[in-house]
Amino acid sequence: MKKITFVCLLGLFSILTFAQSTKVKIETTKGNLTVMLYDETPIHRDNFIKLAESGFYKDLLFHRVISNFMIQGGDPQSKDAPSGKTLGNGGPGYTLPAEIVPKYYHKKGALSAARTGDQTNPQRRSSGSQFYIVQGSKYTDMQLDSMERQLSTEFTKEQRDTYTEVGGVPHLDAQYTVFGEVIEGLNVIDAIASVEKNKNDRPKDNIKIIKMTVVK
Repeated sequence: MKKITFVCLLGLFSILTFAQSTKVKIETTKGNLTVMLYDETPIHRDNFIKLAESGFYKDLLFHRVISNFMIQGGDPQSKDAPSGKTLGNGGPGYTLPAEIVPKYYHKKGALSAARTGDQTNPQRRSSGSQFYIVQGSKYTDMQLDSMERQLSTEFTKEQRDTYTEVGGVPHLDAQYTVFGEVIEGLNVIDAIASVEKNKNDRPKDNIKIIKMTVVK
């Protein structure tokens, strides 16, 4: 009886924790997404909340979209950017220290911070504003086995189950800060990822962030 009570309390604690986590509604011209921000990445969480509440993301584009990979936004230079302009280098004037938490990985719907490559950014500091949301694809166990050998890593059972059943981008794990996940609107990721792009992966028809709203 005590064991059952303890398990029930753990389940209740998990539900309460989920309910209390900060959520942000992202309204786009392709539909709405709601993301939950992780408390274990407080620097990224608080920065995202600050930018969302200040209206920083209003009218910015999803400027880089790759089917079966991810959708990326948050470049302030994308606001009112003319067609064909190369985007992806803008930011708020600062970067954030990496907050890479092993239990958070690149499953479909993962909200992660964009950054420059290891050669110029060995500390893996994140962009102050650019983020990407994972679409990814599903993998077989054989493919994951091969990836483990190539990357000298080992996926947990949870990761394997997720990557085979839901999908994601496993080769990015432990390389970028994952600071939240989509809890509503996974279909919107698919809608955005499927649009026609130019040679720089910018959608030919602009996909805008209409606004972000922090859900208390």
